[in-house]
Amino acid sequence: MAAPRSLPREVYVLASVAFFVAVGYGILAPAIPDFARDFGVGRTAAALVVSAFAFMRLVSAFGSGGLVDRFGERWVMAIGIGIVATTSAAAGLAQNYSTLLILRGLGGVGSAMFTVSAAALLIRLVGNEQRGRASGIFAGGFLTGGIIGPVFGGPLTEISLRLPFFVYAGSLTVAGLVAAVALRNTALSTAPVERRGLRGSGVGTALRDPAYRAAVGANLAVGWTVFGVRFATIPLFVTEGLRLGAVWTGVGLGLFAAANALLLWPAGRFTDRRGRRPVLIAGTTTCGVGLALLVLPPALPLFLAAMVVAGAGSALLTVAPAAVLGDVAPARSGSVVAVFQMAADVGAMTGPLLANALVDSLGYSAGFGLTALVMFIAAGLAVFMPETRDRNVPSQGQA
Repeated sequence: MAAPRSLPREVYVLASVAFFVAVGYGILAPAIPDFARDFGVGRTAAALVVSAFAFMRLVSAFGSGGLVDRFGERWVMAIGIGIVATTSAAAGLAQNYSTLLILRGLGGVGSAMFTVSAAALLIRLVGNEQRGRASGIFAGGFLTGGIIGPVFGGPLTEISLRLPFFVYAGSLTVAGLVAAVALRNTALSTAPVERRGLRGSGVGTALRDPAYRAAVGANLAVGWTVFGVRFATIPLFVTEGLRLGAVWTGVGLGLFAAANALLLWPAGRFTDRRGRRPVLIAGTTTCGVGLALLVLPPALPLFLAAMVVAGAGSALLTVAPAAVLGDVAPARSGSVVAVFQMAADVGAMTGPLLANALVDSLGYSAGFGLTALVMFIAAGLAVFMPETRDRNVPSQGQA
């Protein structure tokens, strides 16, 4: 098995781009629900700002895949990041809730362009024997930024609810420049990759594969929890349930990201050496247990413990589903990649709305209970999937 340093240079470039994207979003995340609430709207309406971003990612994912096939990954990535940067800066100047909602939705289009192009690039850069570690390195960029961002996000939010939007726009500008310059000479093979046990390249064919269904289900649960409830419900839980300041939101999100980062590299190596299925089962189960801790009566030590446990589970879910996707997806199948990404957006869009609606009517325990249930359902799909680590059939010219 190749050493980590033998991975293509572009994997590390993508990790750098991901770092700048994540550090900015980590700074912005604590401010989004409170900024929306500052316009006099309720908790569900505040969650809608997060869901609007995810909804526009969802509806533009297929179009983003087409753009990648036509114009190439690196330029779609840079332009997409630029769109998010511009709309984020404008959102910081918003004078009413409607303007904020529209701008965050437009930012979702650019985010879809970045996410789909980055995922497609990773699949075409590495073979299955490196896929877990490559996914881990790429995700490590996100996670490093995720550790740093929330630490500064809480204090910046205390200074001004608008300031994090401008800081986010600045970090995205740096990320876009890195993508445009460092990836400008990247050459990718367009040759098809033969796969064992999967005939055809369409979404319908892929969905008949239980491994692909498990990866999609896990990504939906990740979107629901990690990209949705974590940012739309946790900040409100800290301020309203625990009755603490926004600084503790940053501490909790920082612990989540730190636990994720500590396990990310071992998870990638284990996924490449032992297989995707056991990592996927362990990740969904662990993350579900962490969320279930939040069903108990609110207490600061319990909240911090839940963030650590759920963060550890999310590290495994950062690596395994992406590795399964690479195992089963043809080299150029934008629709298969897009549906996988869309699953996370469906979760990020519906999770905060349903969870916060339950919070409004039944309390935080009900909202977190539903979120834990979604994660345990994903664990069930993982139990019944076949292993995919050795599914590739070697072919001449294959990476």
